[in-house]
Amino acid sequence: MYNNRYSTLVEATNALMERGFTEQFQVNEDGRMAGTDKDAKSYAPEKLTVVEYHRFEGESAPEDMSVIYAIETDDGTKGTLIDAYGTYASAEAAEFIKKLKIEEDPA
Repeated sequence: MYNNRYSTLVEATNALMERGFTEQFQVNEDGRMAGTDKDAKSYAPEKLTVVEYHRFEGESAPEDMSVIYAIETDDGTKGTLIDAYGTYASAEAAEFIKKLKIEEDPA
């Protein structure tokens, strides 16, 4: 579900962490998503669901445009993936996100 209930990326990150999205995910070279710890478990796209996401536009600089994805794994791990969007977006992360289930807004 996409919504902009937060004013800044920092505000969104803090609120999501308070709600249990504590893992910091990244897309690895194997085409899987994993936490940033060296011993973190990695996940294939079909094991992940985007619960919500929030986009932020840089008011003065395009490189400040970012999106935060709140992601839950099939084993209950919750975390976030932060990426730029537009010109500065990671092609690998964008392709990976396209493969994930996106939870529909229940309202």
